[in-house]
Amino acid sequence: MSSAASSPARSELKGGFAQVILATLASTVGFWAWMAIAPLQKAYATEMGLDEGQISLMLATPVLVGALGRIVVGAMTDRFGGRKMFTAVLLISVPAVLLVAVAGEIRSFPLLLIAGFYLGVAGTIFAVGIPFSSAWFPPARRGFANGVFGMGMIGTAVSAFFTPRLVESIGYLPTHLVIAGALAVLAVLSWFFLRDSPVWRPNTERFVPKVVGALKLAVTWEMAFLYGIVFGGFVAFSTFLPKYLTTIYPDDVDVVGAGTRTALFAAAAVIARPIGGVLADRFGPKVIALISLGGIVSLAYIVGQQPPEGIVTGVTFILMAAAMGLGMGAVFAWIGPSTPPEKVGSVSGIVAAAGGLGGYFPPLVMGATYNADTNSYSLGLWLLVFVGAFALVVAGMLRDVGGKRNLGRS
Repeated sequence: MSSAASSPARSELKGGFAQVILATLASTVGFWAWMAIAPLQKAYATEMGLDEGQISLMLATPVLVGALGRIVVGAMTDRFGGRKMFTAVLLISVPAVLLVAVAGEIRSFPLLLIAGFYLGVAGTIFAVGIPFSSAWFPPARRGFANGVFGMGMIGTAVSAFFTPRLVESIGYLPTHLVIAGALAVLAVLSWFFLRDSPVWRPNTERFVPKVVGALKLAVTWEMAFLYGIVFGGFVAFSTFLPKYLTTIYPDDVDVVGAGTRTALFAAAAVIARPIGGVLADRFGPKVIALISLGGIVSLAYIVGQQPPEGIVTGVTFILMAAAMGLGMGAVFAWIGPSTPPEKVGSVSGIVAAAGGLGGYFPPLVMGATYNADTNSYSLGLWLLVFVGAFALVVAGMLRDVGGKRNLGRS
């Protein structure tokens, strides 16, 4: 592209970084709401007398809805734009948080499941931000843009760290009022201060043909599989880690301590995600994805050995989170240059849904494979090792679109 042609484009996209930062803040609050149940799972289990299966179902339900809902929300973002969709998702999530509060107050497990189902709406916010952020940056910098927006995952760390502490300091109901209030504030800010990229154009194609069109692209299936491993693993551990730590190390880790460790896990992935995007822009997403998957497989094996609680366990989980974060950045850097611009939202929604689905099943599997006699989740962790190894082989067989782009071919 000539400099004469590129200068107006850069001028049109001026202010994009500030827009992505505000979108990231909105996503942070959305993720906080989406993960509001997980940090308090032990309290729910105790007060409602839940067994392993019920706990796993309680944790997995918001993840499932948040995953599948991303397909719809991604397609709607192509049509209505990020500003409207950010505002809508945040506002719709407010009653869900309040319903969770009511379910906890009256100690009703059925109502908590219903509330968790509704709460999944908050998790769809990710499918809004990817096309929104991509449209604000040229193709060569979309890995960076999506990596920055992906830092909104820090909301899982915010939830893990602050939710149990807020409950201890101000109480259960006021804590959920704070979360609902944060959602409402960010909805207002999104409506008044977010604006869609001047190069974005609405896709008015009907929903079903739009999704079918995205499903016909090979990149959709390839990236969905990889993202199901890297983001699915992140969601699964962010959801299940408090339960895992308090079960495997009951004498060493309490609820608040488990929340702190989960927050550190989430923070490591959040920091690594934009790094993965930037490295993918520079070296191509394939090599970064391979490094990510290799790290996940190796570290999952170590976790499966159930080392004593301490430095080794902490470092292992943090490194695993960082490996997952690198992979997340690489996958979405892969999508941008290999997808028609008008389909980025739909493809992103499907891929994001696959990531959420990847986070739905592991908690159920972990609950089903838990060995009470040995107090072990080793079988579930071995499954992660095998699936990750298979994904490593698949990624090695894919064409590295990003690498070609960095050599001047788009």
